[in-house]
Amino acid sequence: MSVVSETHLIPKKKSFFRRAYEQRQLLVLTVPFLLLVFVFNYMPIWGWLMAFQNFNPARGVLNSRWIGLDNFIEAFSDRNFYNAVINSFNISFLRISLGFVSAILLALMLNEVRNLIFKRTVQTISYLPYFISWVVASSIVYMTLSPTGIVNDILMGLGLTGSPIRFMGEPGYFYGVAGLSHVWKNVGWNAIIYLAAMTGVDQELYEAAAVDGAGRLRRIWSVTLPSILPTIKILLVLAIGTLMTMSFEHIYLLSNPSNISASRTLEVYVYVYAMRGGRFSYGTAIGMFNSTISITLIMLSNWISKRIDGYGIF
Repeated sequence: MSVVSETHLIPKKKSFFRRAYEQRQLLVLTVPFLLLVFVFNYMPIWGWLMAFQNFNPARGVLNSRWIGLDNFIEAFSDRNFYNAVINSFNISFLRISLGFVSAILLALMLNEVRNLIFKRTVQTISYLPYFISWVVASSIVYMTLSPTGIVNDILMGLGLTGSPIRFMGEPGYFYGVAGLSHVWKNVGWNAIIYLAAMTGVDQELYEAAAVDGAGRLRRIWSVTLPSILPTIKILLVLAIGTLMTMSFEHIYLLSNPSNISASRTLEVYVYVYAMRGGRFSYGTAIGMFNSTISITLIMLSNWISKRIDGYGIF
């Protein structure tokens, strides 16, 4: 009786070039998208040279005067810059935390609804605001939260306040307004991702849990959430990478001189202090700082994810 060597049972690992040849059709399909990313995402990086110059559009990047780290020194010496960094972090943290929790809860509730007409109606209503521009959405927020708006009418009608609250005129309310308006506009669209992940959950797991006596809440906790946890983790890591960035239109359209101390984010700071004055080098330095922080955050969150369960997005 012959004994087969264990090495003969282990398939030989294919070389990179062999695998690339076998998947050549797929690689050809990716070429247009790789070119698109290279042209619009990587080629503009050479413009970071402007951060170390006193950029003059007439002379171009290569012929403008070099000033070293002066733009960075000016930014780090400006207290409005630190105010913008703090506001960006606070608003983004509130936006991400509220957005994640609300989207997951909405997806879980819709997943448990058995009436298809009601389910589709709620889902349609919830994601319609996503297709509204922030110009229109900010106008709705202003009208709703104005001293004569419906929110103040309800609060005064219930006797919770004796006079109208200036939600858009007080810096203390701006974080909440920005976070909740972001949730209102995006929660329905974000919930679609989790609903799609829930469709891939094995129904036999629900049946086994029901046989063991698990109620609806227990099945959600023990079956649904663990099954969509990889999706939640990937989206959370990507969201942490955008912790210092947000929709410029969203914040700028909700800001006004009364709440500027809370609404001055990095994007608003760059627009007001750099772009409107033609200080492109200063704006590039702030953008370079912002990009560095974003890359650091996403690398750190991915490292933490790998330390927890061994898996990350890269």
